[in-house]
Amino acid sequence: MKVLVSGASVGGPVLAYWLGRHGYEVTVVERAPAPRKGGQAIDIRGAALTVADRMGVLERVRALRTTMRGMSMVDGDGNEIMRSTEETLSGGRFDSPDVEIMRDDLNAILIGATDADYRYGDSIATLAQDADGVDVSFESGGQDRYDYVIGADGLHSNVRSLAFGPEERFLRHLGMYVSIFTADNFLGLDHWQTWHYEDGVGGAVFGDRDPAVMRVNLGFSAGPIAYDHRDVEQQKGLIQEHCAGMRWEGPRLLEAMWKADDFYFDTMAQVTMERWSTGRVTLVGDAGYCASPLSGQGTSLAMVGAYVLAEELGADPATAFDRYEERMRPFVAKNQALALENPGQGAAPESVQAAANSITL
Repeated sequence: MKVLVSGASVGGPVLAYWLGRHGYEVTVVERAPAPRKGGQAIDIRGAALTVADRMGVLERVRALRTTMRGMSMVDGDGNEIMRSTEETLSGGRFDSPDVEIMRDDLNAILIGATDADYRYGDSIATLAQDADGVDVSFESGGQDRYDYVIGADGLHSNVRSLAFGPEERFLRHLGMYVSIFTADNFLGLDHWQTWHYEDGVGGAVFGDRDPAVMRVNLGFSAGPIAYDHRDVEQQKGLIQEHCAGMRWEGPRLLEAMWKADDFYFDTMAQVTMERWSTGRVTLVGDAGYCASPLSGQGTSLAMVGAYVLAEELGADPATAFDRYEERMRPFVAKNQALALENPGQGAAPESVQAAANSITL
């Protein structure tokens, strides 16, 4: 049987790997012209570590994990007000089993583990399904028919919009916006991260394996803002507008932002849906149940969701979507709750671990 997966970040490649193991012919379509570079440090926790292990990629993931020595927080004048060499805000405690890895490193590992047909620079234009399959037309002009179509295409899922309706019906804004980009390491960070936040504006800088560069995270608190999630210049303008008064290294970080060619921006939001499937179309990861970066569990949710869906499609396609929802709903609920547990400071480590391990694979 033929499956079309939209999205080639995390959930898409994991889904492609396991569907291939279950005998499905998988095509992955990705709007970006090539695997996306850049991105933030992301975490693999709990049941997601089991998925990576069963894929045979866990050792490669661990080999490319971030190797932070610690973190500090500074005030607007650059004075250090907190320091830790036992944990970081992004990755948690160093003595935990969790693995923190840069998003583009994980993406390369996952894609490399699959035998799927990846089609970059294209996207789904229309979906028309009947009892036996889904007819798909692509923005490139091509057409094809698939047994199933699965959206693993993120918070602003194209598949979700085509199959379920406009995204405003499903997004729950959490009152924050974040950007991520790469810059020259003019702060000389050495396997260290530094955080600054005051008056609803701030972010963090991360230095890791390449001493010449650092990852920058800038964001602000605000109510719902209308913006085009594909218009990078508009998004940079929003960061400039809201972060213009940021002290510490704010001016230099904003200057570096305008030069960045891997800039990413989005709202902190969750996706809540009564059902993730309709007919022969379903959703995985952020597309169906985004927990937001505030949960620290977006990557793990995508990996576990992809594994569970593929397992159910391999066992019995007729009941797969129902069983997928039955198994995943409690896990999703626990992990989405993490983002709301302690806004601004993050959920307690014991809560994170309990949620990350709250499903049996």
